Amino acid sequence: MTHTQVSTVEGQGRIVDRCFSFQHHIYNTTRWPFLFGRKEAIRALPFAIEKQLKILEVDCGTGHNLRQLARWFPNASVTGMDASSLLIEKAGQATAAFQDRVELIQEAYTSNSKPSQGAFDAILFSYSLSRSNQYWRDVIRQAWEGLRPGGVIAVVDFHDSRFSWFKGYMANRQVRMDGHLLPFLHSKFKPLKREARPAYGGIWEYFLYLGRKEE
Repeated sequence: MTHTQVSTVEGQGRIVDRCFSFQHHIYNTTRWPFLFGRKEAIRALPFAIEKQLKILEVDCGTGHNLRQLARWFPNASVTGMDASSLLIEKAGQATAAFQDRVELIQEAYTSNSKPSQGAFDAILFSYSLSRSNQYWRDVIRQAWEGLRPGGVIAVVDFHDSRFSWFKGYMANRQVRMDGHLLPFLHSKFKPLKREARPAYGGIWEYFLYLGRKEE
C-alpha cells in the first residue's frame, strides 16, 4: 500500500498492482521467514472444524491463508478480497482445488464493498492492517460491521520494535510498527486471545489477536 488516496476501486487496484508487479511472482517464497503466526491464527478460531461457516479474509494476497482456511474448515464458505488483480489471479491458482467453496473478489474493503454487512462468522487480517496507513481504524470498524453478532475477528500482524532504525526501515516499506493496532482492537471487540511475541531475537514483535463482536 501507499499513502496515495484513490477515489475509485479501479484506481486503488492499479496502484496495488504496480506495487506487486514483480513481487507477486516471489511473494510466497520471500515472505514466509517474516510472517509468523499465520497458521496459528487460523487454527485458533474458536469454531468446531466441521461447522458450516462463512469466513472472509481481507487483503488475501496470493491465497496462502485461503487455502489453509478451506483445508482446516472443510464445510466453510471462504471469501477472499484484494484490490490487486495480480494477487487475485495468484489466489485463484492457489485455491483451485476448493473453487466450489472459495469466492474471490477483486475489490477494496470499504462500506460499499460486496461483503459488507453482518454476514461473516470470522474475518481474518494477516499482515495487512499495519499497511493500511491512515485508514486502519476505518478498516477495523468495517470488520465489526461485517461480522454477525458473536462473530470473531482474527488478526496476525507486525506490532512494534524497540529499534528506531528498524521502524524507519519498515516505514519505508509502507509498514507501520508503533503498537497502535492492539489497543484499538481491544476497544472494539471482546478479546479471546491477545499476545505479542518477539521475532528474530527481539528486533521486532508481532501479535496475534482474536476478538468477539458483542452487541
